[in-house]
Amino acid sequence: MTPRFSRFLAAAVSAGLALGASASLFGAAMACTRALYVGDDKTVITGRNMDWKEDMHTNLHVFPAGMARRGAQAVDALTWTSRYGSVIAAGYDIGTTDGLNEKGLVANLLYLAESEYGPVEAGRKKLTIAAWAQYVLDNFATVDETVAALAREEFSLLTPDAPNGAKATLHLSISDASGDSAIFEYIGGKLVIHHGRQYTVMTNSPAYDKQLALNAYWKDIGGLTFLPGTNRAADRFARASFLLESLPKAPSPQYMAGVPGQSFANQARAQVLSLMRAVSVPLGITTPDQPNISSTIWRTASDQTNLVYFFDSATRPNTFWLDLKKLDLKPGAPSLKLSLDRGEVYSGEVSGQFVKAPPFVFLTGE
Repeated sequence: MTPRFSRFLAAAVSAGLALGASASLFGAAMACTRALYVGDDKTVITGRNMDWKEDMHTNLHVFPAGMARRGAQAVDALTWTSRYGSVIAAGYDIGTTDGLNEKGLVANLLYLAESEYGPVEAGRKKLTIAAWAQYVLDNFATVDETVAALAREEFSLLTPDAPNGAKATLHLSISDASGDSAIFEYIGGKLVIHHGRQYTVMTNSPAYDKQLALNAYWKDIGGLTFLPGTNRAADRFARASFLLESLPKAPSPQYMAGVPGQSFANQARAQVLSLMRAVSVPLGITTPDQPNISSTIWRTASDQTNLVYFFDSATRPNTFWLDLKKLDLKPGAPSLKLSLDRGEVYSGEVSGQFVKAPPFVFLTGE
């Protein structure tokens, strides 16, 4: 071991111990990872891991444009009619956790223990946090549009507990087909927005500005020298950032023969899914004194260039996908559902296996 590496190792261990001490203060139940990939040909794919301490009874839903929505039960609820159709992954069939709309906009909800949303303000419309991601998918085509609208703060978020009692302390990431990105957090009752193409990775605690600072430390060390290896959010952030930057951005001749159709789109999708698996928490792993560490129960990869949504369950043998171009998302089309909550197994493209089903009711807590 060289003296330089020894110094790096000592500093890394010290930083990891300090982070571990702070992370143990948080009682979050969900810990997820999101990574935004952009190829040299402008192929854009967002990968996401859902980490949770139990089965979320996730099902996939297809919602067409033209749906009348209500953000709460209250008289002063936010209401809207969806402009765009989307495919989403639901949690407990009471909220949208992840999804891709027909314009290539992706929304991902992740846990953030430090979230503080402030009081529900008089005069503002009410929106349940269970519908926050769906509101974005329904109404916007780009990150710019979304940032402009949400920055006006025209609604207050309602934050009912999840069915398992977990607190709804969440932050939201979005990305679009151009590769633009934004992160929305409520810190100390104030909305904080990080908007820019450089915000490609997101995990959980601490707040995003602190995540960026921690990641800068690891980048200075260099991923080929040392990377943090625990399941903590900041460590996953550092690993995901290094791996994302290392992924090929163009066709790889050494692998292409084994890629379906020998297409770069399929290579890129495989790369993103392999990255998300590399920063997953193995199924069944629990850390009693670190409740913010949970097993990865499923992964998604949203190809925003070609409008294909991949779903990869940790409890099933197959990855499958949905081609949004094969769906009827026009106003008046029915909402659809693909059941996953009873161990169903799918493979390949599954648009023909969705069935008509009424949309679920968002949890409002009222």
